[in-house]
Amino acid sequence: MTGEEAADFADFDHGDTRYVFDRLTGAGPHRLLEGPVCAFIDWVMDEMSGLEMCRRLRADARTSDAHITIVLETCDQEDKRRALAAGADDYMVGPVERTNILDRVLALGTGRATTVSTRPFQLGDLEIDLPALQARWQTKPISLRPNEFRLLRFFAENADRVLSRNELIDGLGKQEPPIDERTVDVWIGRLRRALRDVGAGDPIRTVRSLGYVYDSH
Repeated sequence: MTGEEAADFADFDHGDTRYVFDRLTGAGPHRLLEGPVCAFIDWVMDEMSGLEMCRRLRADARTSDAHITIVLETCDQEDKRRALAAGADDYMVGPVERTNILDRVLALGTGRATTVSTRPFQLGDLEIDLPALQARWQTKPISLRPNEFRLLRFFAENADRVLSRNELIDGLGKQEPPIDERTVDVWIGRLRRALRDVGAGDPIRTVRSLGYVYDSH
């Protein structure tokens, strides 16, 4: 969701599935997207229009298959047409509440949103096969534990961007129970060794006092 209220909505458990609310900005997702994604975009945003946000999500490999709903301010036919033309799948009139968001998400069941995060992610010689939970470097399998696999994926999706330890913890959804920042250093040490073992060198660079960055070149 693009609104501030997303941060206040509690997660929802339905059977074996957990639905997690998070806020989207123009920079895209700030955490790993695991499972189907449904995006609810305000017609008017602080940094850009909802239509532009919709176009950005469609152009981003992480969210290109998300089910996108534009939240209109009024029931205007021309606005509905423009929303669908920009790539939205649906529209609704705001304001949004947790209950009506969940009703819409649960009603989707199957369809476009279920295909997100199932394609291999490619970055140069690195391939991340999400369904198989397997990463490869020049077709060589990289031996990784679950945390290191998710860490590599998050680095790859945010390549060439300096990430602090706290951003890595938040991005991996590791706030509860709390994770010590130094645990991130342990994960990165293991990840670096695994990458060196397959001939990838050390694409993860330490930026003093700031954090780490995965260099794509």
